[in-house]
Amino acid sequence: MKPIRMVTAAALGGALALSASPLSAHAFGQRYDLPIPLNYFLVGAVATVALSFAVIGMFVRRGDGELSYPRLDLLRVPVIGSALSSRITSATVRTLSVAVFVLLLTAGFFGTDRAIDNISPTFIWIIWWVGMGYVVALAGNLWWHVNPWKIVFEWGQKLFGNADEPEDPPFRYPEGLDIWPAALLFFLFAWAENVYTGAFRPFTLSVMILLYSAIMWAGMAAFGKHTWLRHADAFTVLFGFFSRFSATELRVTDRAACGGCGSDCGKGAECVDCYDCFERAPSDGRELNLRPFAVGLASQRRISTATAAFVILALSTVTFDGFQDTETWANLRTSLLRLASVDVVDTLGLAAAPSIFAAVYLAFCWGVARAGGERAGALAAARGFALSLVPIALAYNMAHFITLLLIEGQLIIPLASDPLGLGWDLFGTAGYAINRYVISAKAVWFISLTAIVLGHVIAVYLAHLTALRRAPAGSGALRGQLPMLALMILYTASSLWIIAQPIVG
Repeated sequence: MKPIRMVTAAALGGALALSASPLSAHAFGQRYDLPIPLNYFLVGAVATVALSFAVIGMFVRRGDGELSYPRLDLLRVPVIGSALSSRITSATVRTLSVAVFVLLLTAGFFGTDRAIDNISPTFIWIIWWVGMGYVVALAGNLWWHVNPWKIVFEWGQKLFGNADEPEDPPFRYPEGLDIWPAALLFFLFAWAENVYTGAFRPFTLSVMILLYSAIMWAGMAAFGKHTWLRHADAFTVLFGFFSRFSATELRVTDRAACGGCGSDCGKGAECVDCYDCFERAPSDGRELNLRPFAVGLASQRRISTATAAFVILALSTVTFDGFQDTETWANLRTSLLRLASVDVVDTLGLAAAPSIFAAVYLAFCWGVARAGGERAGALAAARGFALSLVPIALAYNMAHFITLLLIEGQLIIPLASDPLGLGWDLFGTAGYAINRYVISAKAVWFISLTAIVLGHVIAVYLAHLTALRRAPAGSGALRGQLPMLALMILYTASSLWIIAQPIVG
């Protein structure tokens, strides 16, 4: 199929898929009647993404070399730098992180089994899971600094006297495994979130946390802290991808610290967001920079098949989470329940989502390779363009979870006073009543619309940079990017349709 036909087909397919009427509002009991039909918004969003491609193609014509961008080293800013680099600050943050970790385990094992009256489910599924995603995507990779599994392991190293020595693990991590362990653990996490109802019971949550803790600590002991976290901790990998979009970066200027690094940062001209090197670098060889959003996703580091698969998995599972709120899924689920149980149907749906996403993505990447005259094939194109999907995943994640965070997240206020559900009122907030009108359906719709369109425009820009690097002769780059633009248009329309279901009427 000709590239231009692929764009048209994707746009028409998106429009046809959006003909169903939306459901009533979800989570906050409100409904927003759009001033114009939903499809008009969708056409406008698709046109914006397509126009951005034309504008970017006109003004961005070079993709070779490392991306240059302005930076401000916060560690060199008076007061701010001292606070950020202070050992007191670090010790306080780390201690609080482990204290919260212990509190959640305690609440799960010894607190009430009523999920709404126990701090564990609310904190884990809303404050941490949703809130941390927002923080790392906008501010920077806070997770690396507060990861309780990493902190406890480091404390254990200090206790046994080898914390300051280079890692010399008893086993060498198999290169062929790449980050597939992290992908598997993330899928299991997504299954717990979307399928397994027991994951919201406090006691079960604590058992799951302990099992995951055992995997993390055993892996770090066997293969080394950085190696295991970089390959097998689902959240280190996921939040690491999200933080590449953020406004801050860690940079090592003393490249001597990269000598013993287990990642591939030493192969490039720069060492950015490599926490292994950053920990070993001297204080005058480190930078914590403010930077423009999304530039971290324009890196020329090699992307493996496992990395591309993880990005697709993250995008597809959060999309399936939203798709579960649609009438389309409700009807399909009802039909399938005649053949299997609820858990089986939901599990099959969750497993089908990344498979469908991967198939569609590879099909369009095949078009990229054909249109651009590449010999490497669809899989190479899929690896090359994988990071351009991260802004899409982020935008959908933010749009999908905003009401959960702002409304249900208020539960943390009364739970802070009574974390175990035992009738306490430690801070005088136990009687707090949730304000379900803190954000309106209208605000949610326009925030979601803006986030998704902006995320796709940024994705188009990143894809364009990738296309220029893969086909330096400009015309080939633009021609090869047309199938990718078609995919972005399809994602834009589909994402907005899914988000719209519980919001607008």
